[in-house]
Order: sequence, then structure tokens, then C-alpha cells
Amino acid sequence: MSQEHGLFVYGIVPSDVEPTADAEGVGDPPGRVTAIRHGELAALVSEVGLTEPIGRPADLTAYERLLDGTAEVAPVLPVRFGTAVTGEDAVVDLLAAHHDSFAAALAEFEDRLQYTVHGRFDEQEFVSDLLTRDTRAAALADQVRGRPEAQSREQRIRLGELISQAVEQRREAENRALVDAVGRYAVADAPRRPSHELDAVNVAFLVATDDEKDFVGAVEDFAEQRRDLIRMRLVGPLAPYDFVSAHQLVE
Repeated sequence: MSQEHGLFVYGIVPSDVEPTADAEGVGDPPGRVTAIRHGELAALVSEVGLTEPIGRPADLTAYERLLDGTAEVAPVLPVRFGTAVTGEDAVVDLLAAHHDSFAAALAEFEDRLQYTVHGRFDEQEFVSDLLTRDTRAAALADQVRGRPEAQSREQRIRLGELISQAVEQRREAENRALVDAVGRYAVADAPRRPSHELDAVNVAFLVATDDEKDFVGAVEDFAEQRRDLIRMRLVGPLAPYDFVSAHQLVE
């Protein structure tokens, strides 16, 4: 391998995992994914130019597509997106240095997948509900209604603050309610940071493959009970991104 090229590392898998012949990685054109083995482990890699910027949306999509597809057939430890090393020796050194901890983690993720539940409040429904329950917010809404923004700026700011506080409080309650409703079908759960100011729920769950059907059904029931207020989305199955430790992700 030339000094201008290296290996992009996607994830750690058991040594008997073999990438499919058509597996594509990052880069333009996409690199062919191969496995480098050491002991009980293998690393999924593809060749990349070390001087080429890696981080395009297409690269992230390729990274996630490879890991999520792998997770459906074998346990996988995602390596932090963007990790590239100089060659095969560096990959083998990585596997050797963390062999026992990687192997133990892979055993924990056997027959387990991540699902992420994300929901966002319908702004109109949320504000309407808030105004019926909070007299302060209703009074401020009356004060700004029909008035020019410049003349009602202070009231608009105060109303925005009340709405923001109400969203945060309701978000905490909805996240707890979600875990209470579906958590019995999951091995673990991990709260995620809001991705939008109107986020209602954002939680990752680690689910045993035997419990997938019950888990999905419980999420659908939860979403149906809130369909007028929250637009819910279930994403998965995924690789266990939210359940690997920092050293497993490889800083």
C-alpha cells in the first residue's frame, strides 16, 4: 500500500464474518470492503486516500449501511466514523491491543440490535394544548395577537420562553413514558440528545432479536396513543452505536 493510501476502519466483528463481494465502502469511487483478521476478531476495512477528505453525506451513508447490514447477520462493534490507519499492521495492532475486551463486547451483542425511537411535537397542537392549560401563556398569546412584532417584542420573548420550558418538561415526561411502555422488551436503553427544539422523544434501545416483534408492537401502540400530538418514527434495526463504550468505538 502506498504512503498516499490507508485503510478506513468500519467495525470489529467475529473472525468468521466475511464481507459480501458487492459490499461498498466510503470514497469516490467506493472502496471494496475486506476483512483483516487477528485471533477471534476481524476488522472491516476499505482502502482510502489519506489526503482525501472523508465526511461527505454519502460517506456517512456508506458507513452506516455497511454496519447496519452487518448487524443483521452478526454482532459488530462500530468504530468511530472517520477512523483511518496507515495499513494492515496498524489494524492488527488495534485488534491485538483490545482483543479480549472486543471479544467480550461482541459476545454481549450477539443476537441484539439497536432501534431508535424519535418523535417530534406538532407545534400547532402543542401550543394549542399549552394555551388551554397555562393561563400565563394564554394571556401573553392574547397580548401579541394582531399586534406588530416591534410593539409586542417583550411579550413574544416571554411567550417563547414559556413554550420552550413546556417542551423541555413534556419531553422529559414523554421519554420516561416511552421507556416505561417499551423498556420491558429491551435489554437496555440510552437517552439521546434532542436534535430539534420540538423533539418529544429520542431514545435508543438495545433489543434481543427474539423480542423484536413485541418491541415494535409496543412502540406502535405508544405512537398511536399520541398520534395527534407527536409524529413518531422508529429507526432500525441498526448497529449498536449508542451502546458501545468509548474504547470500543476507538477514539
